[in-house]
Amino acid sequence: MIIVLTGIDGSGKTTAARSLVAAARAEGRNALLLSNYAGRRRMSLLGARFGMRLPDRLADAAETTMRVFNVLVSHARASRFEGLVVMDRHLHCQLALREVKDLPRGRILPWLLRTLPAPDLILHLDVGPEAAHRRIVARGTDEESVAELTALRAAYRALPEYADMVVIDAGGRPAEVLARVVGAVDSQRLLKV
Repeated sequence: MIIVLTGIDGSGKTTAARSLVAAARAEGRNALLLSNYAGRRRMSLLGARFGMRLPDRLADAAETTMRVFNVLVSHARASRFEGLVVMDRHLHCQLALREVKDLPRGRILPWLLRTLPAPDLILHLDVGPEAAHRRIVARGTDEESVAELTALRAAYRALPEYADMVVIDAGGRPAEVLARVVGAVDSQRLLKV
């Protein structure tokens, strides 16, 4: 079973992904966590450090290349794994970022989404931009404004793929969010039986 987690920065994707894998393993099930990062945080930190910002198209090209590489490696690993596979981020995240930057969807990312094995469940962790911003400030590793988070939230909702996502309220404590995520995964498992 492949589960994909999406959501704006600060929505708790990585925390939920790690917790879901840990919960499955605690039940004695095989579970694997795969991360499909694009390197956006690292590039923005380097840009801030050196006082430069890549043009949107160049930044998107670098991020897309990294994200596609990671997604392809993750799907290759998932194909050889028996058990629960949790993917922290996917190509949907890059499409939402393109939407924010007013860049075209292109052909490759939508083609890959149609061609790669479809996840059994795509969970979109939804949290208000203000709450996400507080989480980002608290972790102190990157910067996103409330306006940027608001735009990204709207971009996810504008994706045609959004209709196939199960929206999880990611407000509240991590344990509450995990309970909602586990409930959605368990419901999907019951549907497949």
